[in-house]
Amino acid sequence: MNNLFAKMPVSRLIATAEGGEHKLKRTLGPMSLISLGIGAIIGAGLFSLTGIAAAENAGPAVVLSFAIAAFGCAFAGMCYSELATMIPVSGSAYTYTYATMGDFIAWIIGWDVVLEYAVASACVAVSWSRYVGSFLQTFGIAIPPQFAACPFDTITLANGLQGHGIINLPAIFIILAVSIVLMIGISESSWVNTVIVIIKLAVVVTFIAVGYHYIKPENYTPFIPPNTGTFGEFGWSGVMRAAGVIFFAYVGFDTVSTAAQESRNPKRDVPIGIIGSLVICTILYLAFAYVLTGMVNYQAMRGDAAPVATAINLTPYPWLQLLIKFGIICGFTSVILVLLLGQSRVFFAMSRDGLLPKLFSDIHPKWKTPWRSNILFMVFISFFAGFLPISKLGHMTSIGTLLAFVIVCIGVIVMRKTQPDIARPYRVPFVPLFPILGILSCLGMMTSLDKDTWIRLVVWLGIGMVIYFAYSRHHSHLNNK
Repeated sequence: MNNLFAKMPVSRLIATAEGGEHKLKRTLGPMSLISLGIGAIIGAGLFSLTGIAAAENAGPAVVLSFAIAAFGCAFAGMCYSELATMIPVSGSAYTYTYATMGDFIAWIIGWDVVLEYAVASACVAVSWSRYVGSFLQTFGIAIPPQFAACPFDTITLANGLQGHGIINLPAIFIILAVSIVLMIGISESSWVNTVIVIIKLAVVVTFIAVGYHYIKPENYTPFIPPNTGTFGEFGWSGVMRAAGVIFFAYVGFDTVSTAAQESRNPKRDVPIGIIGSLVICTILYLAFAYVLTGMVNYQAMRGDAAPVATAINLTPYPWLQLLIKFGIICGFTSVILVLLLGQSRVFFAMSRDGLLPKLFSDIHPKWKTPWRSNILFMVFISFFAGFLPISKLGHMTSIGTLLAFVIVCIGVIVMRKTQPDIARPYRVPFVPLFPILGILSCLGMMTSLDKDTWIRLVVWLGIGMVIYFAYSRHHSHLNNK
């Protein structure tokens, strides 16, 4: 039982990370880390879930839902920043938990984060495929529908008959392309991400600036629609449910901490990357949600898979719709890039500690990246994106992330008590108040999610427990030594 909660000393974590075979290339500065965070945050959550959450849960008050979600993220972001400056190595929440709560809890959170990144990557790849198909149709290029949908999707064939997809080739293509970029090197990946981020930020700002002039004030009445009698459908319960749903839109700032081992000065730059990207995205999210619900009545967005396109159609600028689609595609691309980066780094850290086979922490001699880990995820996530209706598992990303945030907030409190003398270049103010507020706000959003999401989380964690007790516990370097 003691082995289950054996902790990895911080000094040993840092020494192992700086060792020869596990040493990653430090090339990222503060602006690269901010760009990395924005690249992961602004994507499918903003462009797709805003309209869905407004129509089904909160109405125009989805703006408040974004603020509530940001409130929880702010406290979690500060906790991530403190731990990242104390333990500037790969692994993010998994590594911090290893140092604060031990081997067993670290495995749980690592396995949870793996689910978060895998499901999110596949979901976004499927969305990327659909928007690319729509974008190409504008230029008269049509992708055969059976090769842009999985076998479980119903499609309309060229002859007008109903059928089923065969394979989602565009979704597979983007996973393969992004994985290759990640294998080549982190500096190259960062450059690609920065270019994409500039494009999609320009598109989001353009939408806000143009759309503001087409707001209809009557669309904000009632601002919080009355509850329908069902928890989570309008009223304040709907605002909270929407906060839990659109939390997916904030997933990504934590991936900045997974790149701590590739930051030139992690003790200064990682907090800048985490908090900076979160502040920028929160401001844009609030403005975006306000403009969208002002242009389109929340009731008209029910069942609308592309509410942003619907809003743009209300303007006299056809070119803007094309620009928005292009920006959405760019947004999805950068999200996939950063999620796959974060996932490979978490597996790298778990393998480095012996909880997973060694191949996950093998570093390429030239590229200095965990390339075998990238290849494995490239294969599996490509399969999911190409053959499964993975989008149904989208809520799993939110609940997995919220659980990770709760554990990280607890970790700050534990480390302040157990290891108060360790250098903390960044310190969370008002401990334990701020971490507790982070825990309560994240738990509140978790409890607002539906039962099926909780069941899937429990099943996934159950599978993880089997793997841990069958393999990881016996191969853990910490336990063996």
